[in-house]
This record gives sequence, C-alpha cells and structure tokens, in this order.
Amino acid sequence: MNIITKIELGKRNKERVNIYIDDEYAFSISAELVYKENLKVKDQINVESLKKLADEDNYIKCKNSALRVIERTYKSEKELRDKLALKGYEDHIIKRTINFLREYNLLNDTNYAKMYVKDRSRNQGKKKIKYTLMQKGIDENIIEEELEKLDKDEIREVVHEMALKKYKILSKRESDEYKLSQKLYRFLMGKGYDYDLIKDVVKSIVKSEDLE
Repeated sequence: MNIITKIELGKRNKERVNIYIDDEYAFSISAELVYKENLKVKDQINVESLKKLADEDNYIKCKNSALRVIERTYKSEKELRDKLALKGYEDHIIKRTINFLREYNLLNDTNYAKMYVKDRSRNQGKKKIKYTLMQKGIDENIIEEELEKLDKDEIREVVHEMALKKYKILSKRESDEYKLSQKLYRFLMGKGYDYDLIKDVVKSIVKSEDLE
C-alpha cells in the first residue's frame, strides 16, 4: 500500500498542492480536493484512483480558468497554453483543455490571425504584424495567407495619411528636406512597412505642393 509522505503547497499557484507518495512526487491536485478527501501525511491511499480523481478535478478547473481568460480577451493557442502553465496545470491537462476549446471553436489561430491582421493593419506594416503573430505562436502559413488578403491600395492610403500627419509635426521643427525624409523613413520602418512602399510615400509627401 502506498503512503502519502508529503503534501506541499504549490509555488506558482497557492490553490494547488503537490502530493508525494513514498517520498517521490506523484501529482498535483487542488487544495480543495485535499480538504474534501481529508488527505493527510502518512495516509495509505490507492494512487491510481486518487490520480484519476485529481486529473478530472484539475481538468475542470483548468477548463474554467481558460474560459475566463478568453472571455476577457481572445488568445492564440500558445498564449493560452503559456498562461495555463504559469497557473501550474500539467501538460496533459492543458492539452485536453486546448482540445476542448478547439472542438467548440473557442480557440482558433486562423480566426485570431484574421482579426489581428484586420485590426493592426490600420497602423502597422506587414513585417511588424507577422513578427508579432509568430511570437504568439501562429503558424507562418496562416499569417502569410491573411496578410495576402490586405488591399494594397488601402494600405498605401493608410501609410500616406500616417506619414503626412508625422511630416506636418516634424516640419515645424525641421526644414531640411533630406533630414525630414530620413525621419519619416525611420518612423515608417519602425511601423513595419516595406521599404518600397515607404520610399514611394515619403517621396510623394516631401515633394507635394499641397504642403505649402
């Protein structure tokens, strides 16, 4: 018969505890379940039945935690996985939770990329959008597919308007056209736009007679 030799409060999540059986770490369960099952050090237990109970308890809690996260703001799979890991849930519980959310279309990286690209294309270039989405764990093919859907003429109009506003601000402090151009280049590069687009827009603004 197996013996509980240690019940240790979780370091990342104080609502969870680590159970040690025969001086070795066995699994993590909620503090509530420890109380409900009246588990104590030196208790003799059936490890398999307790682990099965603990897994189901952890899954329900992990699923509820995930739902609370995505109710507040939409997340990529990687972002949600990282958040759940920080809360102390084990990999197999997180994987089961992710599969549940996928099944009910509550977690969908393609939809996430679609919304992100649509929203950020108003003030960011493709390079910056792609970099950020890759950091969020979105597949590169999904990102490229969504970026290809952007209307080039609309993007150019957005960049032109953005650059024009910046030019008007900069020109109050700087009269040298070359320096103005370089500052506009750096500003738009920082936004993640392509060099050829930036070059075209900056050239049209700095030489525009409408700015006189």
